[in-house]
Amino acid sequence: MIFRRALQREFAEVAGAVFITLFTIMVTTQSIRLLGLAAGGKLASEAVLALIGFASLNYLPVLLSLTVFVSVLLTISRQYKDSEMVVWFASGQSLLAWIRPVLGFALPFVVMIGGLSLLVSPWAVEQSDRYRERLEGADDASRITPGAFQESARGERVIFVEGVIGETANVENIFINTVKQGLVSVIVSKRGHTEVAPNGDKFLVLQQGRRYEGTPGQLDYRVMDFQSYAVRVESKQERIEAGNSPKQTSTMELLGKRSNPNKGEFLWRIGLPLSALTLSLLAIPLSFVNPRAGRSANLLLALLTYMIYSNAMSITQAWVAQGRIGFHVAWWVVHVVMFTLLIVLFSRRLAVNSVFRLLRR
Repeated sequence: MIFRRALQREFAEVAGAVFITLFTIMVTTQSIRLLGLAAGGKLASEAVLALIGFASLNYLPVLLSLTVFVSVLLTISRQYKDSEMVVWFASGQSLLAWIRPVLGFALPFVVMIGGLSLLVSPWAVEQSDRYRERLEGADDASRITPGAFQESARGERVIFVEGVIGETANVENIFINTVKQGLVSVIVSKRGHTEVAPNGDKFLVLQQGRRYEGTPGQLDYRVMDFQSYAVRVESKQERIEAGNSPKQTSTMELLGKRSNPNKGEFLWRIGLPLSALTLSLLAIPLSFVNPRAGRSANLLLALLTYMIYSNAMSITQAWVAQGRIGFHVAWWVVHVVMFTLLIVLFSRRLAVNSVFRLLRR
């Protein structure tokens, strides 16, 4: 009882350190990517924190699965490194005796991973996409950032303003480049402001400027000076709504609409808790370390095993989504192969331990 309590405490301490490390890496990479998009004007700066939060919820199942695997691996490897496993085997205990405490540690994580994968992650992806659509659905005038080239929602127009005068609705030194059906229009203006027409359409009204219009490579450009010129900006009604992807579809909807992409997504969701359970047991035989050698080779082998398992799940998910393999085969084949590998590794390690005990006699 004392040993199990100490072991669970060590599992928890290692898991906390591993999870914090993995979570920090994930948040850092997401922050760099989103901040890069915000700096390039492709994403509103106020959306960065919210999207990082949604991404964290989406990646939690994978992070927890890897946390369980690495925690068990490092804990038992330390037992080998400190020669505690020698005492364990010398006292007549088998490697199979580790299954019960490892399962006691891993099962709560497996349940948590299942809940996150089936319920929370789809919700997080859906909220993230809706948040993006809400920001992208704003009209072009509200998306303008002084000192940065801003592309319109449809990609037909590029707007640059040098600065803002007083309220955000008034801008100065404006450059607008529009390409539509091969015709290029360039407008430069000293000042501008936004107006709303009675029908709800929004316009960017430019003052004291010049417009150049023509086809690149030809000489028939038209030049027009103006005192006031209104440019209609794109609104929410003009935005093309994207359909829901399987990743943001709830699990109940996936089961109700049994298309190949939905089956592939459901395969991934149920595969995460199953893989977490199998990986926690695989970590037991993979944890063997020669006390006189380093742990590098052991950790590399374990990492390779995890990568093969994860990639195999991704490949079967893609095959199911493409209709190349049936769901009734794909949902179990990868896990059965890995479970067979688990039995083989346990058998080899038990055989080595049996020979060691015979030599000691």
